[in-house]
Formats: sequence, structure tokens, C-alpha cells
Amino acid sequence: MNIALWVLQVLLALAFAAHGWLLLAPPAAMVAQMSAVMPRWFQIFLGIAEVLAAVGLTLPAITRIQPWLVSAAAAGVMIVMVCATGFHLMRGELSSAMITLVLVAMATFVAYMRFPGRPIQREEVAPHGR
Repeated sequence: MNIALWVLQVLLALAFAAHGWLLLAPPAAMVAQMSAVMPRWFQIFLGIAEVLAAVGLTLPAITRIQPWLVSAAAAGVMIVMVCATGFHLMRGELSSAMITLVLVAMATFVAYMRFPGRPIQREEVAPHGR
């Protein structure tokens, strides 16, 4: 189970780091299209929040310093993705809404399984010969 959680954490972190960076430094061809959907200040806010979420999903677990932050980051991702799902549904973007729902499900699972009462386990390697 620990390996599955790590895979989900890394996948979520990669998705949010990539999308956050896209919001912070969009390609020139997308600037006008993105600005028509939401103001630049909000894009910057979301970009920073998503990059920080990517860090929060991985770094505390890797360093084992404040590992409860993994669950908090996943809970924050859940809130943002629920809002993003509503945004995409209002715009009639069903495929984008489905993607955000998948991200909500992944983040919910990580948040629950990494809740502070559930420590981040080290993988035990069985000695040879057993």
C-alpha cells in the first residue's frame, strides 16, 4: 500500500507542478486565451498554490519532517479540484471536469491514507533465504 501511495503522491505532484508552472509562465500563444478566462493575478495565485501543493505532497514525506503536511496538501488539492470541477462544468468542458474528478479521487485517497494517525512506513525488505 505504501508504494501505491507514493505513486499517487508523485503523480499528483507532477500534475500540479506542471499545471502550476503553466499558469506562472504560459507560452506566448496561450496568454490571451488564458487571460480571457481568468485575470492574471488569479493565474499567478493558482500557479504558486499548485507548485507549493506539489512540494507539500512529496517533500515532507521524503524528509519525514512534518509528514502531516502531506495530508494537508492533499486536502488543499481536493478543495481546489472540487472548485475546478465546478468551473469546468459551468463552461461545458466535460472532459476537463472528468480529469479534475480523477484528481479529486486521487487526492482524497492520499489525504485519508496519509492522515496524521497513519505514519509513513518504511518498506521492510525480507532477508534472503526466507
